[in-house]
Amino acid sequence: MPDRADASAHATKRADAAAAALMEMYDSDTGLWPSTGWWNAANAVTALLDHSAQTGSRAYLDEVDVTFEKNEQDDFTNEYMDDTGWWGLAWVRAYDVTGDRKYLEMAQRDADYMYSFRDDHCGGGIWWRSDKTYKNAITNELFVKLSASLHNRIPGDTVYLERAAEVWDWFEASGMINDDHLVNDGLDDETCANNGGVTWTYNQGVILGGLVEVSRATGDASLLRRATQIADAATSSASLNPGGVLTEPCEADDCGADGPSFKGIFVRNLGELERALPGTRFRGYLMTQARTAYANDRDDHDRYGLHWAGPFDTADGARQQSALDLMVATAARPPTTSSASRVAARGSS
Repeated sequence: MPDRADASAHATKRADAAAAALMEMYDSDTGLWPSTGWWNAANAVTALLDHSAQTGSRAYLDEVDVTFEKNEQDDFTNEYMDDTGWWGLAWVRAYDVTGDRKYLEMAQRDADYMYSFRDDHCGGGIWWRSDKTYKNAITNELFVKLSASLHNRIPGDTVYLERAAEVWDWFEASGMINDDHLVNDGLDDETCANNGGVTWTYNQGVILGGLVEVSRATGDASLLRRATQIADAATSSASLNPGGVLTEPCEADDCGADGPSFKGIFVRNLGELERALPGTRFRGYLMTQARTAYANDRDDHDRYGLHWAGPFDTADGARQQSALDLMVATAARPPTTSSASRVAARGSS
């Protein structure tokens, strides 16, 4: 049986191949991926940057900067607050990898824009869209993660931590986390109660990374326990893991343009929780998913489809981003200074 070092080396090779295949779909004229959408592209950028952080590769940092320079005119904002949050998190990760403050400053503008759509309807929280018709899980999860991430990278900050804590406290009390410890899609606008919407995988994921960041900021270990409770529920759910393989609820029908990104987002954030709590069973879960997708959902060009259990259906930027997130979550960590130490060093310089 291969040891952990061998397994990590194999995982790194798989991540390298998945990243290369994703970049074959990239359009340098636009800095985007023509086969997928605007917000999905933010997640593709994040996946590439996580690949860099986890493997030590610097292969695609120039392309990340192309994406930034060609699309920064509106600060990566639009009428959807969740779209803005995805881009804000991408630029936080770009700052982590490169140390270039222009990325961190953009992430701040994105977080500030999102918070401008916070009000007291349903007791608090941030609206999904600028038309203020729906308060949902993903927008508020993204804001918690983005705002806490900014606090952890801005020496002397108090504002972003206060905002992250405020929105997390509201989210926790909102009822969107159901009795099974899974996150439904949002709130009924009239009753402000959990709307019973689909438990998409990405809604189970982003809050994990958010709570890791808030716990890092505050030292509150109870937040990691809450994250573990949600992660345990998601990874043991028979409906989300038929046959032990992570499966989006839409896969039996049609996941459209958005759904193919969801599972990658889940495993990315589960990986962040696993690294904060090494020794948990989540490492084994991630390895199982990666082995399964590699064996059953990959073509001869290292492109992945929607169904990690197989069979391969088709390739596009969102499917490939999800697969890259999965392979990166199991890849080796480079033997360098920790990201937290690098951030602290930048803050003191």
